[in-house]
Amino acid sequence: MSHVLLWDIDGTLLTTARAGVFALEEAAREVCGTEEPDFSALRTAGLTDSEVAALVIEHCGATADPETVATLLRTYERHLPDRLHWRRGQVLDGVEAVLDDLSGRPGVTCMLLTGNTPAGAKAKLAHYGLERYFDGGAFCGDGDDRVTVARAARELALERSNGAEPELVVIGDTPHDVRCGQAIGATTVAVATGSYDAAELEACDASHVLERLPEPDRFAELLGLRR
Repeated sequence: MSHVLLWDIDGTLLTTARAGVFALEEAAREVCGTEEPDFSALRTAGLTDSEVAALVIEHCGATADPETVATLLRTYERHLPDRLHWRRGQVLDGVEAVLDDLSGRPGVTCMLLTGNTPAGAKAKLAHYGLERYFDGGAFCGDGDDRVTVARAARELALERSNGAEPELVVIGDTPHDVRCGQAIGATTVAVATGSYDAAELEACDASHVLERLPEPDRFAELLGLRR
């Protein structure tokens, strides 16, 4: 049986050290006319970019109608590549070793399941040198909430498997990732490398809860992957 591993980005693969907040603040200046926006305290982990944009617009005292959300997102995307240089983020421990190992295993495909927009995901993966590992995926734009995005990811995985039902695995760092994996019948791997600790992730009944990604062979053994 083939395996399709669906990866979250922020807090799972990498951290931008919240550099994206600078792009959001610049977007709020341009779109909402907010002179000194400060979104550093907004809790956005696990939300789609559309949900974050709506939260930002409401925080600025404006109405988060679809047109304003879309305009803010396009402005955010335009500023994000530059703002990623403003903080020293990093690829998280163990990620590249695991992805390198998975790329050499037969029947294993790595895709994205993320609340980022396609342009936002591309900017982050390119900045940290991870884009080569992923064969597309589902993004904000496939749906405003994570469950809808997860269903789009499942349909894409079926297409890539020529209609054969693959074993789906969702890897993420928030309860939102766990819930969207459960919604599509996937094995869920929750890593406590973001803003939620292991106890909070265990409370969501994830299939596996890890403090961080383990060594590649251990990770493959956990998922029943063959060499």
